[in-house]
Amino acid sequence: MKKMVSLLVSEVSTAKLHGILLGSVGPRPIAFASTLDKQGRPNLSPFSFFNVFSANPPILIFSPARRVRNNTTKHTLENILDTMEVVINVVNYAMVQQVSLASTEYEEGVNEFIKAGFTMLESDMVKPFRVKEAPVQFECKVTKVEPLGKEGGAGNLVFCEVIKVHLDEEILDENGNVDQYKIDQVARMGGGWYSRANLGLFEVPKPISTLGIGIDQLPSHIRLSAVLTGNDLGKLGNIEQLPSKEEVRNYINKNRELRTLISLGDPGQLHKKAQDLLSSNDLLAAWIVLLAESEI
Repeated sequence: MKKMVSLLVSEVSTAKLHGILLGSVGPRPIAFASTLDKQGRPNLSPFSFFNVFSANPPILIFSPARRVRNNTTKHTLENILDTMEVVINVVNYAMVQQVSLASTEYEEGVNEFIKAGFTMLESDMVKPFRVKEAPVQFECKVTKVEPLGKEGGAGNLVFCEVIKVHLDEEILDENGNVDQYKIDQVARMGGGWYSRANLGLFEVPKPISTLGIGIDQLPSHIRLSAVLTGNDLGKLGNIEQLPSKEEVRNYINKNRELRTLISLGDPGQLHKKAQDLLSSNDLLAAWIVLLAESEI
């Protein structure tokens, strides 16, 4: 039986809890935030407490947390409170090592663009510079900053309204949409770990586009399979209508491998075959193989 380690948050140090949260919640997109201080000096720093929360109005939110070790605030937050402007740059694999370098806590006034070897591009509608190397750049006005606490580790939600977007043509498909392979994004995990999205990219059909039968409607010998995983069952439950008996018989008659598997009399072999088909996103064939179990 699985053993759990349970922790009461009030009894765990902030540093320990911080590591658990970052190691458990991921991969997290990265906001590579460009700001200016009151004297007009550039600052550039990455933040992985970040996401998009609205399209109308277009709102991005990221959170520069107070430092756990000494409860100080970051230059990015201080600059935003002074100017209420930011450019959020998207991070791809080609720039990840430089982005990591830019996260170094340089002294106030040091230009991370220069330190990390990035190119400053003038923005059109805000004062902070864009990162030329970034595949997407969002010019934003900050509408509000919401502190979540006053102690070390407390976040500060920065609400960023996007007023102009810049897209590298090389990441777009023939319809002008962002190609999820070409953009080659990276995301943060726990510790020093990152995730490169396009090497582990897969698509999950949105349930809103179909009315699947649901896992609860799967035959018990499938639902309780020792081979099929929860992800496998989720895919199977997303079918709208089961293949007919005629479709099953025709498939069996045309598929010598399946006839051989049936002749073995081992349902587990059929489930493994169905699992392979599911990994190739051939849902209908997987269902036919599973329903062929009745022929054993």
